[in-house]
Amino acid sequence: MYPEPARHMPAHRAVEVHQPTPLPPAVVAPAPVVPVQPGAVPAVASVVLPDGRIVTGYAIDHTQHTPATPPSAVSRTAVNVALGGVGFLAVCGGLLLLTSFIAALTAFITQLITLAAVIFGGWIAVQVLGSGSHRGGTTVNIRRAVIKRNHFHQ
Repeated sequence: MYPEPARHMPAHRAVEVHQPTPLPPAVVAPAPVVPVQPGAVPAVASVVLPDGRIVTGYAIDHTQHTPATPPSAVSRTAVNVALGGVGFLAVCGGLLLLTSFIAALTAFITQLITLAAVIFGGWIAVQVLGSGSHRGGTTVNIRRAVIKRNHFHQ
């Protein structure tokens, strides 16, 4: 897939290797000492490199941010689980009251229907079995009739 470099490289090109030129060591004059407050300016650090050069710079101290509130002894997960349990118990209590209310309402409606059936049945019984010679309405006396040729004669 890729050509081999030995076969395709012309013979008149030679491989050249470049070596980096070393820099002469820098002459470092001692830094003047200036009195400063201890916390205002960071400390100066010097590093000696393997070739003898000295690199000087400020050392940066990484400050750790302290949290605004100290961590509590109880985890947030435990608090959330506890609150969920309290809410679940409140809902279960409410559901228990709701089912009790529905059962009581069902019993009340059943008693009302039974009472209405008893009262209505009693009224029907009085109407059917009631005493009295005249029950109201039209009295029809049926006599012996003669029927001729599809005509009713009295």
